Amino acid sequence: MRFSTTVLLLLLCPFQVLAAIDAPRVLASIPPLHSLAVQVMAGAGSPELLMKGSSSPHDFSLKPSDAKRLAQADLVLWVGPELEGFLVKPVAGLAAKKSIVQMTAIAGMTLHDMREGGPWGGHDGHGHDAHDEMDGHLWLDIGNAKKLADVLAAKLAAIDPARAALYLGNATALSARLDQLDADLKRELAPLAGKPFMVHHDAIQYFERRYGLMGVGSVTLNERQPSAKSVAALRRKIASLKAQCIFKEPQSQVRLTETLASEMRLRLGTLDDLGAALEPGNELYEKLLRDLAASLKACLTAD
Repeated sequence: MRFSTTVLLLLLCPFQVLAAIDAPRVLASIPPLHSLAVQVMAGAGSPELLMKGSSSPHDFSLKPSDAKRLAQADLVLWVGPELEGFLVKPVAGLAAKKSIVQMTAIAGMTLHDMREGGPWGGHDGHGHDAHDEMDGHLWLDIGNAKKLADVLAAKLAAIDPARAALYLGNATALSARLDQLDADLKRELAPLAGKPFMVHHDAIQYFERRYGLMGVGSVTLNERQPSAKSVAALRRKIASLKAQCIFKEPQSQVRLTETLASEMRLRLGTLDDLGAALEPGNELYEKLLRDLAASLKACLTAD
């Protein structure tokens, strides 16, 4: 029976050979997905990040250097067309020859429809003012993040079977850390149930629903400026529910949100759903969720 050179070397000196074999090249679209990939790939290699800093997926454009990185990747990790519209055509062109992990296509994901800009129906903000589109901010539900990590580990194990145990073990360890984070957040956010707040852009619906929070409306829909009628409806909703806080985002144009806060004497907070202000890496995902909780708590419990 003949063995390939690689298999023979792995049998004789597996650790040295693993160190010499390059890990798959992984390119993640946004910082939260990149952070999860860093943890799944720990000890094997480092994924690359496509969107950095204050970039928003709603208006991001690929540069030639980005297209080159996509072409060189063995695996591309993205949320899906609901969030990164700029990746739809490039990913379609790569699908036949690259491994693609699309978060919205993973079985068992918790999914929510996008809500309209303006006030949302229902006293808890979770009524039926929904768009026909899916809300693409899936990573803000920890259950979804765990499923993504498991699928990513399985894909990497298929591409790089010599490190399969490493990827799968990393995903198991990550799942345990996320369970602890989830328990911490449930405990920390429980006192905020029933406290209404507004957001500049409807980006944290998955976080709201997981922890029983009461977002009641957004100023914009995917960064499009609202009509005068919508703004008037927002003002009425804020007044009727006695909302005390409105939240902006670090990567958005928020003049109208700041004006509403000033005119209606609302406390103004910041929610960074992408981790735009954080250092990319293995700690970003947990810090992003803890920072969201801290910002909500600081504003909604202020005297």
